[in-house]
Amino acid sequence: MANELIISKDEYETRIALLENNRLEEFYTERKSEVPKHGSIYKGKVMQVLPGIQASFIDIGWEKSAFLYAGDFYEINGESYDFSDGEGEEGPREENHNVAGEALLVEKGGRKKKKRRGGLQDISRLLKKGQEILVQIEKVPVKTKGARVTSHISLPGRFLVYTPTSRSIGISRKIRSDEEKKRLKRAVVKYGGKNSGFIIRTAAEGASEMDIERDIIFLTNLWNNIYKSQLNAKAPRLIFQDISLSQRVLRDLLNENIDKIYIDDREEFEMINEFLSIQSPEYRQRLELYEGDSPVFENFGVEKEIFKSLNKKVWLKSGGYIVIDHTEALTAVDVNTGKFVGKKNLEDTVLKTNLEAAKEIAHQLKLRNIGGIIVIDFIDMIKEINKEKVFKGLETALKSDRVKTTINKITELGLVEMTRKRTGNSLSATFLDQCPMCEGLGMIKSARTICFEIYRRVLAYSRNSKAKKITLKVHPTIMNKLYEEEDEIRVLEKKINKKLSIKMQDSFYPEYFEIS
Repeated sequence: MANELIISKDEYETRIALLENNRLEEFYTERKSEVPKHGSIYKGKVMQVLPGIQASFIDIGWEKSAFLYAGDFYEINGESYDFSDGEGEEGPREENHNVAGEALLVEKGGRKKKKRRGGLQDISRLLKKGQEILVQIEKVPVKTKGARVTSHISLPGRFLVYTPTSRSIGISRKIRSDEEKKRLKRAVVKYGGKNSGFIIRTAAEGASEMDIERDIIFLTNLWNNIYKSQLNAKAPRLIFQDISLSQRVLRDLLNENIDKIYIDDREEFEMINEFLSIQSPEYRQRLELYEGDSPVFENFGVEKEIFKSLNKKVWLKSGGYIVIDHTEALTAVDVNTGKFVGKKNLEDTVLKTNLEAAKEIAHQLKLRNIGGIIVIDFIDMIKEINKEKVFKGLETALKSDRVKTTINKITELGLVEMTRKRTGNSLSATFLDQCPMCEGLGMIKSARTICFEIYRRVLAYSRNSKAKKITLKVHPTIMNKLYEEEDEIRVLEKKINKKLSIKMQDSFYPEYFEIS
């Protein structure tokens, strides 16, 4: 199976596509007008402290204040956390660290020296209005919500994530070998010290001690520079901005499975070549400057796949289809047999459609970067064994997703409830705006309904008008419908004792009309 990274950069935006066997699996975009936000570090000022929700609002210089939850607060100069070398009384701890879309399941040994009553300290004791604080963007603004920030700073490298506010060493649970875990932990302790906080990423499996040492030196120097920069900075101020989209994607996705990296911009090619010479010199030979006649995305069929992924309906190979609908609170996915009629019996037809849909849904969630609550309505199945097969199929398909997902068993109604961690805007939020005609409904009023509305408005308008003629300007579709209802127009003219003049306006959208 050929895996390729396609990087396209122009004066407008940078776009990156991950292709697996010529199929678009992941897509990233960053526009020139935008700067990297996730992972950036700010010195902010506390604007409000709200004990009722154990949170505070932090001014970081953006239009909307950022949200800081009490559980995300850590005083850098304090001694809030201290982990011992062994496991605590409650066993290994698990935390999730999102690094450019990757959910790292982390095993952590140890426990807190002092347990907090009720699990959290009172936010009003931790922060005061006007106080300055160093925070990192954990979740970028989505729709009406502002950014969520944390003071638990984390700096990702190629093989490690440096956590200066922690003193523990965590390791990805995707690394299965106990011997490899021990080897990596020894290397981190050797070069990073016992009191440094690090998370060993999945990519570190098989890495040499030199690779580990190089990552530790780079990350600790980076943190020292960040810490010094914020000492005399006046809030609100940007202290550290994450690296470019191309560098982030290469840092997090590049591994032995990537066969080729195509770049269509020479300047970007040189920058990435230099970046890899520091981070991963062994992959430089996989870089290739694309100089074809047609645009690189068109050449690899990516352009067509991007816009297909914006459609609500996704067809399955069997002839069935899924429909993806976004609401304010959740995303609903509906599965249908469509054109697929099967061969044996209804249960087998439904099972095959659901199994195929499970794989496609996992793919679409990743490709479209859909986060939050997701409800999947599979086609009803009678046999419990078939329900279990579909659930296992969905669970298996989701394992390739680096973003954390939580999935519940199929309910009696045939629904699967799941969550997927939000990592920025979805593909539809990036590329689409709300329709000005339907305002998000997905439908507009029928021509018949609009005609009735016009009749009522003309009646109301005529009561306050002394003119002998009323002019009505409407969309061509509505004009045709009004002429079809010629008898009703005559009745209306007789009722208001005025002449109606109807004029067509191509520039109007169907629901809009003017009366004068």
